[in-house]
Amino acid sequence: MNQATLHQLKVFEAAARHGSFTRAAEELFLTQPTVSMQIKQLTKSVGLPLFEQVGKRLFLTEAGRELFATCRQIFDTISKFEMTVADLKGLKQGQLRLAVITTAKYIIPRLLGQFCQLYPGIDISLQVTNHERILERMIANMDDLYIMSQVPDHVDVSFEAFLENPLVVFAPVNHPLAQEKNIPIERLANEPFIMREPGSGTRRAVQSLLDEHGIKVKVKLELGSNEAIKQAIAGGLGISVLSRHTLLTDAQEFSILDLQHFPIKRTWYIAHPAGKQLSIVARTYYQYLLEAAKKIVELEDIALPTTPVPKFPE
Repeated sequence: MNQATLHQLKVFEAAARHGSFTRAAEELFLTQPTVSMQIKQLTKSVGLPLFEQVGKRLFLTEAGRELFATCRQIFDTISKFEMTVADLKGLKQGQLRLAVITTAKYIIPRLLGQFCQLYPGIDISLQVTNHERILERMIANMDDLYIMSQVPDHVDVSFEAFLENPLVVFAPVNHPLAQEKNIPIERLANEPFIMREPGSGTRRAVQSLLDEHGIKVKVKLELGSNEAIKQAIAGGLGISVLSRHTLLTDAQEFSILDLQHFPIKRTWYIAHPAGKQLSIVARTYYQYLLEAAKKIVELEDIALPTTPVPKFPE
């Protein structure tokens, strides 16, 4: 592999991780022909095929799997070296890789903006996905830190709670139940319901509460994002259970129904695999997030559309 370059290894790692030349090209801001050319040159340098195509799917060969593992080790070593150099220079610079549960996307990007202003030398990669994909990324050690609403019991992780994330019942602002108080939870069975997709932590929490009280709701739609659900609610297609923090962007369009057994108490955690050595950048963000969360307690008081949307602390 005397002719292999670091750039080729980065292209290969992205293609192997995504199982797609197209998605690798999108991530690296390259054209697909450029990705194909780099992989071809790397394959020639290795002397063995790195990918095989079965139907429309792309798979790693044995040599490809070995090279993928080696790439991860190389990039991890380079990252640690960069952080060590940053430590020696007394600077906060380098890369921060975050994977964030979908509901936290209303909070974390705002805090990242403030963090970047404090430490402009840090490059940030942010992945927003559901609970199952967060676990997959954690097991593969793909990120520095993870923001999640449910700590896994089958993966050894270090974690710390940093912010409450209550789940409430959203309805259109003019919904008939919007003016009622202490509504029996059984009334949910009479309403068309919009659910998050299977694998969502929110869906599991809602289903657990419904099962506990023996309630079956009429699921009209299953949608894969909070924004899509909010649009469906605003369009009068039904009601749903979402994080109260999702009201930050458009509080005037919705009501929060006063139902018994709600809100469902949930918490956001900042986590990483147990034993993982955090970089100086990851440690800095970890401490920053814990401090910033203390200043966001007013978010928990969002209740009705007439309530002013709180501003984030500077």
